[in-house]
Amino acid sequence: MNDQKPSSAKPDDQATPPDELAQRYAEVLERLSTGSSRAWKGWLERQTRGDFFTMPDPAVAAKSLASLGQQFLLHPQRAMEFQQQLMEGYTTLWQNAVQRLSGEAPSSGLDPAPRDRRFKGKSWEENLFFDTLRQAYQLTAEQWLKGVHEVTEDLDDDERARVEFYARQLIDALAPSNFVTTNPEVIEATVRTGGANLLQGLANLMEDMARGEGLLRIKQSDSAGLELGKDIAATPGKVVYQNELMQLIQYAPATEAVDRRPLLIVPPWINKYYILDLTPKRSFIRWAVDQGITVFIISWVNPDERYAEVAFDDYLTRGTLKAMDVVGEITGEETLNTIGYCIGGTLLASTLAHQAARGDERVHSATFFTTLLDFSEVGPLKVFIDEEQIRYMEHHMAQRGYLEGTHLANAFNLLQSADLIWGFVINNYLLGKEPQAFDLLYWNSDSTRMPRRMQSFYLRNMYLENRLAEPGGITLAGEAIDLSKVKTPAFFVATEKDHIAPWQSSYRGAHLLGGRPRFILGGSGHIAGVINPADSTKYGYWSYGHLPNDPDRWLESATHHEGSWWPEWRQWLKRHAGSQVSAREPGSEEYPPIEEAPGSYVRVRVDDPGTNGE
Repeated sequence: MNDQKPSSAKPDDQATPPDELAQRYAEVLERLSTGSSRAWKGWLERQTRGDFFTMPDPAVAAKSLASLGQQFLLHPQRAMEFQQQLMEGYTTLWQNAVQRLSGEAPSSGLDPAPRDRRFKGKSWEENLFFDTLRQAYQLTAEQWLKGVHEVTEDLDDDERARVEFYARQLIDALAPSNFVTTNPEVIEATVRTGGANLLQGLANLMEDMARGEGLLRIKQSDSAGLELGKDIAATPGKVVYQNELMQLIQYAPATEAVDRRPLLIVPPWINKYYILDLTPKRSFIRWAVDQGITVFIISWVNPDERYAEVAFDDYLTRGTLKAMDVVGEITGEETLNTIGYCIGGTLLASTLAHQAARGDERVHSATFFTTLLDFSEVGPLKVFIDEEQIRYMEHHMAQRGYLEGTHLANAFNLLQSADLIWGFVINNYLLGKEPQAFDLLYWNSDSTRMPRRMQSFYLRNMYLENRLAEPGGITLAGEAIDLSKVKTPAFFVATEKDHIAPWQSSYRGAHLLGGRPRFILGGSGHIAGVINPADSTKYGYWSYGHLPNDPDRWLESATHHEGSWWPEWRQWLKRHAGSQVSAREPGSEEYPPIEEAPGSYVRVRVDDPGTNGE
């Protein structure tokens, strides 16, 4: 098997010489043969074990589009109005094209659509045909989505959201940029390389099908261009404890003196922890260490079928609570500060409520990054979560013991399909290029499996029934969870364009705690709004001291600040940091270092046949 990509895999700017083209074809044909064989083998193995599961459920998508067709039939007048508006737009567009063709300036114009990154090439504007095609598509998309919204107003909110979601997926899939004959950049590359780009793209497609065992798993980043522990997740530290569920990393100090209270970070376990330790310039962990904070972080295991019965309770007892025990024993401190990110924040809040029930006051402060505690409104993710789809997922997990991370990744990618799916279809399969090495997309592709029991509990009790928001609604490790009993000083960070944890829901969740939390709204989305380095001038954030019940009212009163919220959080944390003490080296006599950070658990990938580092 030849796993090496040919050195000439990327089409260059010049016409390819015949001898080089012949060599390229030979190399790509070898890749294509190998990749297609592996893809076919993976597909057959899936059929043998009866594994037809995909996420989202294709039946739900088909049912939603069928419902849309029915709504158009039930509202013929609105359908006619939709068609009329569309034809008026096409007429204007055609008149403009004729006038431009004759050298005249258009006498009337359409409202310009927002710039779309799928049409960033100059030919989409400078070439009359492609510019008209682009405008026709954007006009159609705008009118289509408007028409869908209008004809579905009789449906309940959940069904309407699903119909609109899959209608958007359909219009995104039909963009002219996604097809060889209607994408000028692809046409140019095809002519220049004699079609080598398409053959290379087919080889890339087969390799991605092979990685997905017969299902498409799009490669988003050049994994060979980044190395864990060197390029990303490279902040110096040691693994100081491990059990079957997690490794605990303590980072080496960068200052002579540090805050007395250490900081424990609880990351999500849907992806790996190093979202907070990307390249050094964007690493929150490295910055926190440079601020004189003793930082610990949990690195969760990538579970397999042996973890099928691991419960949410286990993540609390063998995860957060055990990590707090170890942090206290290593540092000798009775109290600590904490951070929870996304589902890690949900777990942290649950842990604090569990501790409140038992009189455990070890946690002095808690920070929550893009965390949901109130799941009444979960945004676009709602289209994947209902009784029918959860039962469909549970049936699959009962067979495998876990939910594959790739299925979750596919669902999340659909939320931004224009960029995270179709952008790579164009680059990888039509242009025949390899994706670039990009730390954020490398992490995005490094998803983690979800244990069957934990995942079912989480989806049903949090997303479907919102029982965490109810005092005593759920019981974890023998204690009824009541978030109102949590009096710990808290700092919430939400992000304006978060499609996973909508900021309004995060805001409502902050009100569930018993204290008076601080709330910050960052710009951008779920990741970029959090990973916004202290010296960044991007995005900005909003802050306001009071927390009225209505999040929109809070935003009206909030003050916008330029740059990153990191320094403001650091000033808040200093009030909870305690005095300064001498810097602490990782580990102790009782907990000697096990291995260098980032540890072995983080290196187990979804498509890696290796062990979990036990």
